[in-house]
Amino acid sequence: MFVVMGAAGHVGSAVVRTLIERGQRVTVVTHDDAPSGPDRARWRDQGIEVAVADVNDPASLRRAFDRGRRAFLLNPPADTTTDTDRVERAGVAGILAALKGADLEKVVAESTAGAEPGERIGDASVLWELEQGLNALPIPAAINRAPFYMSNWDELLEPAGRTGKLPTMLPADLKLPMAAPDDLGRIAADRLMSGLDDVGVRYVEGPARYSPADVAAAFARVLGKPVEVEVTPREGWRAAYRATGFSEPAADAYARMTEAAVDRGFDHMTDPIRGDITLDAYLASRAQRGA
Repeated sequence: MFVVMGAAGHVGSAVVRTLIERGQRVTVVTHDDAPSGPDRARWRDQGIEVAVADVNDPASLRRAFDRGRRAFLLNPPADTTTDTDRVERAGVAGILAALKGADLEKVVAESTAGAEPGERIGDASVLWELEQGLNALPIPAAINRAPFYMSNWDELLEPAGRTGKLPTMLPADLKLPMAAPDDLGRIAADRLMSGLDDVGVRYVEGPARYSPADVAAAFARVLGKPVEVEVTPREGWRAAYRATGFSEPAADAYARMTEAAVDRGFDHMTDPIRGDITLDAYLASRAQRGA
C-alpha cells in the first residue's frame, strides 16, 4: 500500500494516477472529512482508500502513514493571504513529527530545486528544513528537487488571450528549468516503487529549459495571437504580489524567493531526472481543458 499526500493537487494526483495504472493499492491523505465531493467520488470509483489527516495534527497523519509501507510527502501550500512561511514551516514540523516512529520502509518527498538554508525565502528555506528533517530520520528518503512547475503559468493563459500580455517578475530571457506536473508525478511514483538504494536528492527537469519569452511564444502558438512579455522590475515585486492579494509577509517571502532564483541561477542542478512533456504540449492540453 502506498500513502499519498496532496492527491487533490497537480503533482499528487499524477502520483496516484501513475500508481493505479501500475496496479498498486493507494491510500490518499485528505484533511477534508466530508464524505462527498468530486475528489472523493473519483477516488472511490478507482478503489482508492481515503485517510483523513492534517499536518497540524501529527497523530492523525501518523495513523494515515501506518496504513501503508511507502509514502509520498508533499507539504501543503499555505494560503497566500496568511504568513506563508510560518504556516508552511508548521506543516513541515507536523510531517516530521508524524514520521517519527512510523513503520514505513521508504518515503519520497517533493522539494524544490532552490532548496537552501535561510530565513523567510519561501519554499526554498521551508523545504530545506523538510529535507534536513528527513535526513535525520531512520526511514530511507528519496528527495525530488522539482523545478518551476509548468502549471504556474495556467492562470495567465486566459488573460493573455484577452490582453496579449504575459506578466512576469523574471527577466524575459532567463532560461528556467521547468517540468509538467504529470512528469513530476510519474517520476515520484518511479522512486516510490524503486529499491531502497534509490534514495537521496535528485533534481528533476523537463526535456528543455524555457525563458518567459519562450513561454510567451508558446502562448501565442496555442492562442493563435501575439503575446508579449511584460516584466515587472525588481523594485515592484512586493507591490505586485500584494496587488494579487498576498499578505505582507507572504509578499516579502515570495519576493525573496524570486530574487534568489534570479540571482543564483540553476547551474547547481546536476544529473537531473528528465520528464518528456514539452511546454507546447503541456499548454495545448491545458487550453483544450480550459486551463
